[in-house]
Amino acid sequence: MGKPVPEAEEVHETPGGARYFGVSLDHKVIGVQYGFLSMITLALGGTFALIFRTELAQAGLDFLNYLQFNTLIGMHGMVLIASILMGIAAMANFIIPLMIGAKDMAFPRLNAFSFWMAVPGTVLLVSAMFVGGFETGWTAYPPLSVRGPMGIQMFFLGVYIVGWSSILGSLNLIATILMMRAPGMTLFRMPIFAWAMLATSIISTTATQLIGLSFQMVMFERLLGMGFFDPASGGNPILFQHLFWFYSHPAVYIFVLPGLGVISELLPVFARKPLFGYRWVALSSMGIALTGFLVWGHHMFTSGMEEYLRVPFMYSTLLVAVPTGIKFFSWVATMWQGRLRFPTPMLFVLGGVIVFLMGGLTGPPSGTVSTDLHLHDTYYIVGHFHNTMFGGYIFPLFAAIYYWFPKITGRRMSEKLGKAHFWLLLPAFLLQTFGQMRIGLLGMRRRIADYDPEMGFTFSNQLITIAGFLVAFSVLIFFINLWISARKGEVVEGNLWESRSPEWQIPSPAPLHNFAEPIRVVGEPYDYGLPNSRYVETVRQPAGD
Repeated sequence: MGKPVPEAEEVHETPGGARYFGVSLDHKVIGVQYGFLSMITLALGGTFALIFRTELAQAGLDFLNYLQFNTLIGMHGMVLIASILMGIAAMANFIIPLMIGAKDMAFPRLNAFSFWMAVPGTVLLVSAMFVGGFETGWTAYPPLSVRGPMGIQMFFLGVYIVGWSSILGSLNLIATILMMRAPGMTLFRMPIFAWAMLATSIISTTATQLIGLSFQMVMFERLLGMGFFDPASGGNPILFQHLFWFYSHPAVYIFVLPGLGVISELLPVFARKPLFGYRWVALSSMGIALTGFLVWGHHMFTSGMEEYLRVPFMYSTLLVAVPTGIKFFSWVATMWQGRLRFPTPMLFVLGGVIVFLMGGLTGPPSGTVSTDLHLHDTYYIVGHFHNTMFGGYIFPLFAAIYYWFPKITGRRMSEKLGKAHFWLLLPAFLLQTFGQMRIGLLGMRRRIADYDPEMGFTFSNQLITIAGFLVAFSVLIFFINLWISARKGEVVEGNLWESRSPEWQIPSPAPLHNFAEPIRVVGEPYDYGLPNSRYVETVRQPAGD
């Protein structure tokens, strides 16, 4: 039998910043470790994009060859996917136990193990660049991935290990949310962010195996000659696409559900109004998780799949708009006639709403058979996907960091730099994605290293590249703000945002053992502006205990 998990009172952490560079059982330290790794990979994946966007600024190959370009395209996609998974783990690890009144995660040792699996997985993934690269893009379709250089093997192994880390972390989150809530916190008194993470974790534990299985089968075909996807050996390359997309479309909701949860969590705080339709918003996360498993086929309308499957997948794809629309109506109704405040976290929340709405409005043409046959694998899809990812994850991630940074460090991030970050990022990003969708409608294919200058794509590509560098500069401002604020930011000890959530009822930064005394829930989580309303109260321990 393994060692019993120590009680919180028995855990002694290394003081100072050194504790973030070793193995820890404290969920808050692990959350920061995930966040640090996520920021590194975010910067790395963005740098890859700047390199190949510079190549695309004009026609002709200037400084990259085809293999280098394809490797950068694939690394940009998968490294940022890994970054998103770790960013979600960072938010969940730090916030969820505090938010539900728990001392720690359900399985602290498993939590640490999950993080320390992600580290070598990320290193293996990045190492693919240095052992031959790969030409497949992030989707790694066979037969090209079966014949590719050694880099694709490292790519598969890295993704496999990061996926394993994601599964274990999600199992831990499910157990924590279901079993460790404070007394009185029924499911429908639980914060919306916890609902979002529960839905996300259910997807992750049930779907991630499929991408691991598909990549493992390609590895076996490469190493052992098993012809899973080789028609000459009785295999079927379309099988890989079914396995891959059965994970990779639900994975979109793994990426965006936590971000949508952040938006729903922060809007009532800055509108000073109850969250409109709380129960519907909570259940809509579960609705998105469920319908997300029924839509993978719209990625395969052009693959030669049976025609009688196209229409059901088209309808199921459009059905996802229903639970997503519930969230949008809730957000608008929550803001309506509210006493809105606009600090930096609120700006990024509103930016996320706008950009994710653009992603939602541009999605149906790629989910409808007749239009997808023309748009598939064009830059229109690139623009739509980036709107979805930035609106559903990147903008909410920045909102979450600005909002919960005092809870991590006891200091507030600079509002001046934060607003400069936002007002540079939003227009630059919109320019980038509108340009991508425009050239996609004109017929430019995605994942190509060169194009015909006579097609009229040059000016749009130059604008997209300039916009991409502006986005990168805005993120650089964020990193500078992060560094300066952690060292010299305004000291904050109390409830900076006047939130009702449990994590803001304790000192900042959050103490080692979270709550000095147990808490219980006695009201509704989002009754902002209602007189004599309380959400949590401290449970006083009898004298002598």
